[in-house]
Amino acid sequence: MELKDIIKDYKYRHQLTNDEIAKKLGVTKSTVGRWISGDVKRIQDETLQRLNEILGYDVEPIIKGSSVHLKRPILGYAKAGYNMFAQENYMGEEEITEEDFYKGDYFLEIQGDSMTGSGIMDGDLALIKQCQSVASGEIAVVMIGDDEVTVKKIIKKPDMLILEATNPQVENRYFTKEEVEYLPVRIIGKVVYTKTYF
Repeated sequence: MELKDIIKDYKYRHQLTNDEIAKKLGVTKSTVGRWISGDVKRIQDETLQRLNEILGYDVEPIIKGSSVHLKRPILGYAKAGYNMFAQENYMGEEEITEEDFYKGDYFLEIQGDSMTGSGIMDGDLALIKQCQSVASGEIAVVMIGDDEVTVKKIIKKPDMLILEATNPQVENRYFTKEEVEYLPVRIIGKVVYTKTYF
């Protein structure tokens, strides 16, 4: 992992422009551009300290190519069932490989058994890639209204959105186009994989 990877990841996760990153770090926009392109691989000590502060971890070993433990935050619960209130609670961090670091943005802990047919178990940690849309048949994190989060297989029909449970004992949920708009029903991420702890 190089400096450009760290800056690109920070930019993507926080939806920032080069200009906004430059202001946070007290450097020029063109400096940020050179970091991202890989033209500049070094960073001044004072800027490095500010970068450590905004990222929340020491990036120096990464820049110098040392072995480093990468982590993604665990941001609460997603119930693989229903009637669960979204909790935006920071629950710590989970170690992750460099390859997977780029595949997902955060973890959610699964609660419930509605997705057992897809191998997603109660208590699993699911790595989530932030997105607003997935293909029909993919498993996503869905927010219903402002207070319910669920993990389901997405089935898209011309006039309906189906949140499909892969446990036959749990009912699917059906939403018309109008309900998707006014509730609203929003896809907030795609499930990349889950980890099961015994």
